[in-house]
Amino acid sequence: MSASVKETLDSKRSFWLFIGPAFLVSVGYMDPGNWATSLEAGSRYGYALLWVITLASLIAVLMQLLSAKLGIASGKNLAQMIRAEHPGKGGTFLLSTAALAMVATDLAEFLGVAVALNLLFDIPLVVAIFLTIFDVLLILWLERFGFRWVEMTILAFVATIGLGYVVELWLAQPEWADVAKAMVVPNATIMDTTALFIAMGILGATVMPHNLYLHSHQVMTRQEVAGNAVGAQHRFYKMMKWDTVLALTAAWLVNSAILIMASAAFHEKGLLITDIDEAYKTLGPLFGEAAALTFGIALLASGIASSTTGTLAGQIVFESFFKKRPINILKIRLFIRLGTMIPAAIAILLSTTPLQLLVLSQVILSMQLPFAVIPLVRMTSNPMIMGDLVNDAKTKITAWSATALIVGLNLWLLVMLAMDAFK
Repeated sequence: MSASVKETLDSKRSFWLFIGPAFLVSVGYMDPGNWATSLEAGSRYGYALLWVITLASLIAVLMQLLSAKLGIASGKNLAQMIRAEHPGKGGTFLLSTAALAMVATDLAEFLGVAVALNLLFDIPLVVAIFLTIFDVLLILWLERFGFRWVEMTILAFVATIGLGYVVELWLAQPEWADVAKAMVVPNATIMDTTALFIAMGILGATVMPHNLYLHSHQVMTRQEVAGNAVGAQHRFYKMMKWDTVLALTAAWLVNSAILIMASAAFHEKGLLITDIDEAYKTLGPLFGEAAALTFGIALLASGIASSTTGTLAGQIVFESFFKKRPINILKIRLFIRLGTMIPAAIAILLSTTPLQLLVLSQVILSMQLPFAVIPLVRMTSNPMIMGDLVNDAKTKITAWSATALIVGLNLWLLVMLAMDAFK
């Protein structure tokens, strides 16, 4: 075998060894929270808010690249860096908001599992909620075999979700010319308060704080593969760019597919979907039981996979509060799950619909985003932390512009909600 061929083969093997961290993260971009916001957006406004998914996905790619770069350059995850840079009350405040975001994240994800179990197996919703505690055991069992097993299992779930929506779109037969235009052309519908609320939910469901913490942590599992040779960091980051762009492009396609399906299946027939189980029950009569079954299986895959990664991200944040003590991982994971499970069970018993809780959880995530994004952009723009991987001028301008957009939309939503409240 010639030296050039061997070098090419080694390069390809190396590439596949790097692939994984962003795909683990990507499932958070197609979690039940995304389903909730995209289903309501599509059934209520048709394709009008599809461009919001595209914009949010572009911002997500940028922020996840910054997160990966922070982990590569510093050797620490975002939570550890926030604690290091803000050792006092400031750091405690930022990490407390992150903890709140983790609760909102976990709420959306385990509700998705519970709803799917209810729809597929007719398990009462409250009982199904408590069955989701087994997600914690799933994580512990998978980790015994190494991080690659966790990543590959999540990738299998992502493939299941993607395949499910290929089937759904084939059955729904959307107007592809309208879809292509709506993906890139902004629509003035966002001026409506309800549309803005849903758009903020899409933003919160797409650019998720917990993924910023998780990605910065997960890239460090490839440190040994990257090595310490001259230029290794830049090659490491280049591989993580490929990983991130591929994974989040898949997530963008799935998120878009959910809204497109909702528009084609429901909006065009004058049906407003106000709950996930309503979507499931409506798909059967419209397109046959295969459509409803596919929807339910994809929802279950989404809930289990995203719940797994959400708990891992929650662990990363909560560990930052216990840095001087021995950490019992199982207790932390159970605490995270019970912290969302009990309030959600109470809310369900009080007749609050899962979709309402899911959309609200995504808006909470959106509100927390500035507290994760601002420190991330600031730290990745600091040459003392980043060295040669510090953000260049173009990246700084783009990142701060995206951050300003996120903060501005949050403030706009708060003002509009306040105005509605005083009408």
